[in-house]
Amino acid sequence: MRVPLIDPERFIDHPPRSRNETLASMMRRMNICEERGNGVDRIIGCIEMYQLPAPDFQEDEDPMRVTLFAHQSYSETGREDRVRACYQHACLRYVCREFMTNAMLRGRLGIDDQNYPIASRIISDTMAAGLIRLQDPETRSNRSGRYVPYWA
Repeated sequence: MRVPLIDPERFIDHPPRSRNETLASMMRRMNICEERGNGVDRIIGCIEMYQLPAPDFQEDEDPMRVTLFAHQSYSETGREDRVRACYQHACLRYVCREFMTNAMLRGRLGIDDQNYPIASRIISDTMAAGLIRLQDPETRSNRSGRYVPYWA
């Protein structure tokens, strides 16, 4: 069984790795692939731009499975989907040298500004899952807090 070389939770920020460097080098010289390792970052960025649900990266008995979802309204998504979207958004913001905020998450999920407690709840759920943390632990407000991935 072959497992991914990179933990699926770290696909957004991790530098590229190859199982067969000779083949990868040849493909780069032929301009079939690149070595920057930002393909997943770009995919997540496009998914966010179109406000689609976050993709699900899963390690199974087979090496890897990625599930992409069609557009869903906020009410059609479940808690797990929202937590995954929050985590991936925090990762993408961190890679872009920014911090995720409540306002940014509302924009990502299409939540109206007056419904900021909904975004606060998603942030709390994601923190409880151990996927994000406060950038500054001294901050007490979820609304004004800045968040980073757990590994940052």
